[in-house]
Amino acid sequence: MTTHRTHTLLLALATATALTAAAAPAASAAPGAAAGPRAPRLDWRPCAKPGGPAAQECADLPVPLDYADPSGPQISVAVSRVRSDRPAARRGTLVVIPGGPGGSGVQRLTQKGAALQKELGGTYDLVAFDPRGVGGSTTAHCGIAPEDRYLTALRSWPGPDGGVSGNLDRSRRVAEACAANGGPVLRSLTTANEVRDLDRLREALGERKLSAWGVSYGTYVGAVYAQTYPGRTDRWVLDSSGDPDPARVARGWLANMGRGADDRFPDFAAWAAHPDRDREGLRLAGRPEEVEPLVLSLAEALDRDPRPSTTEGVPLTGNGLRQALQNALYSDSAFPGLARLLLSLRDPRATPVLPPELAQPLRDQDAAQMVAVICNDVTWPLLPAADQQRAVDEDRTRHPLTAGLPVNVTPCSFWKTPPTTPPTRITDHGPSNVLMVQSRRDPATPHSGSLQMRRALGDRAVMVTVGQGGHGMYLGNGNACGDRAVTRFLTTGARPARDTDCPN
Repeated sequence: MTTHRTHTLLLALATATALTAAAAPAASAAPGAAAGPRAPRLDWRPCAKPGGPAAQECADLPVPLDYADPSGPQISVAVSRVRSDRPAARRGTLVVIPGGPGGSGVQRLTQKGAALQKELGGTYDLVAFDPRGVGGSTTAHCGIAPEDRYLTALRSWPGPDGGVSGNLDRSRRVAEACAANGGPVLRSLTTANEVRDLDRLREALGERKLSAWGVSYGTYVGAVYAQTYPGRTDRWVLDSSGDPDPARVARGWLANMGRGADDRFPDFAAWAAHPDRDREGLRLAGRPEEVEPLVLSLAEALDRDPRPSTTEGVPLTGNGLRQALQNALYSDSAFPGLARLLLSLRDPRATPVLPPELAQPLRDQDAAQMVAVICNDVTWPLLPAADQQRAVDEDRTRHPLTAGLPVNVTPCSFWKTPPTTPPTRITDHGPSNVLMVQSRRDPATPHSGSLQMRRALGDRAVMVTVGQGGHGMYLGNGNACGDRAVTRFLTTGARPARDTDCPN
């Protein structure tokens, strides 16, 4: 299973249509969601994992394959729970909504459950789920060739010369494989169905309302749930949000990553040029402004001549280095590993060690899920090849660190099945119970995009902007001020009176 960070990175396979219809009322926005039998009781069993909460439990939730036919074929969604250890303090259930598409909520609860228990003091039962297509839930297969399942292939990096012909061929192959092999399960992998499954989980838990903490793509799932079922939300935290524009959806998230990398890279440059790195043997340059030209020149050298790595048969290419950079920008804790990789490239005798997420292809099920959700959600345009090349060329010039990736073609442009549900327009209609927390320098969901989510929610939300760079703020890459604001809201319901900053 790939890491949470890798799954979040794979948001980048997306595109859009001009569908801008406002969200329908709850009953019509989720056809069939209330028409079928109530979700069954959950049969909980112990499932503690090393490093996770000792009291973690797991269960399987049957959900309709197609909510238009609620009594028809059922599939399984894996769920997990850590019950409040202070029943007198318990006020309800907090659902952890994973990022991605492709993130495992069960895995994230294992990773974050103990910290949440300590921080929230028994205020909630903690619950998470693997979205359909992920982890322990029913999965789909596309039969994507292994060479097309490496992260540098699933992400649409242009060729070494900036050409897009290879991306066009690969995107067509992936779309055709998914059409031939994915079947009804693959076609059911949508944000709308994840939202419906979440509401079915609420029913199974016996809760009238849920609280939630959604991260990255999970903020979009959370926002769509709050738009579709506003009366079923209690305290709602959206951590690291993208632009919810229904005319773009994931295509907009991908396009914004060029700006995100530009916003965040100066943090790495300052770290890599700081005199403290001398003691660690990790200093890359004497001044911060020298770091970006160094990284770009090393990537261009690898474009011309890939270096053999310690993983047999998988050389480090220019795009591999660019992808390693994107991964490292998510958290300051990844800076030393990136610095070591860059230093090894400056030594002609060294053999670079690939980051684990670049060393092998993803599982077919994981690749299928991450591609399917963004392609099933909205229709993607297919530009003429010359126009696609022109867009990539312009973006490579504007944002050299991402080298044209944010506007390149994806399998969605060749997708065979049209969306069954229009994207939801997020609005200010609903209770004022949303707290947004956001880095000012986020490489994946940049601050400029999160402001679009903030404007869409209007008086429903208050936003806390954190001065620490990175992606995923609460109990992760943020700071103590931001963490206090989220904890206070979840435990007491109190939010800042207005949008506020949490400087470092």
